[in-house]
Amino acid sequence: MEVIKVEDISKIYQVGSQEVRALDGVSLSINYNEYVAIMGPSGSGKSTLMNMLGCLDTPTKGKYILNQIDVSEMEDNALAEVRNKEIGFVFQTFNLLPRYSTLENVCLPLIYAGVQKHERIKRGLEVLVNVDLDNRKDHKPNELSGGQRQRVSIARALVNNPSIILADEPTGNLDSKTSIDIMHIFEEIYNKGNTIIVVTHEEEIASYARRIIRLRDGKVEKDEINSKPTLGTIKN
Repeated sequence: MEVIKVEDISKIYQVGSQEVRALDGVSLSINYNEYVAIMGPSGSGKSTLMNMLGCLDTPTKGKYILNQIDVSEMEDNALAEVRNKEIGFVFQTFNLLPRYSTLENVCLPLIYAGVQKHERIKRGLEVLVNVDLDNRKDHKPNELSGGQRQRVSIARALVNNPSIILADEPTGNLDSKTSIDIMHIFEEIYNKGNTIIVVTHEEEIASYARRIIRLRDGKVEKDEINSKPTLGTIKN
């Protein structure tokens, strides 16, 4: 069953007197419990596509159906509501609030969703266990390593039980060993039934996905199954 259906979407930006076509008639669909990597060189449109899929922007033309909801022409407030409910974000720069504890950072999406405090704490602790960070629940971001901060970001992405996890260069600020550990966590999340979309320029990171979509000049250049994905499990 499809969680994402994109039909002939384009995104055109006006730069001075010129039109820049960041996306040019992209169509694709992603099913529940797929693990997809989106790749492409700088200027290929992958960041623009990520913004579309993450409901951070709307297309100039075309249609985007997310979990059976047409979000193509939604106003900002409605889009934000769908985004908080349906999408868990993992960013390269972690985007954690420095004065908040690990647990408080993880629970932020639940506050926006109006969840009661006792339920927020319960759910926050559950997802911290999933990423092996429950023993760091009271630590601030500056008391954590880069890998631990990214695991907090992953826990925050999971806390709302979203339809998809959308990760933007999730290992971009991490060393090689820590990057492997983080990708092992994504593998575990995928194995539990989640849909994962990773936007990356690194072939090694894309190799974990079961499907790789390559963009060039705002178009889908190649959409192929990865027959030999890199596999792994969490190493404590």
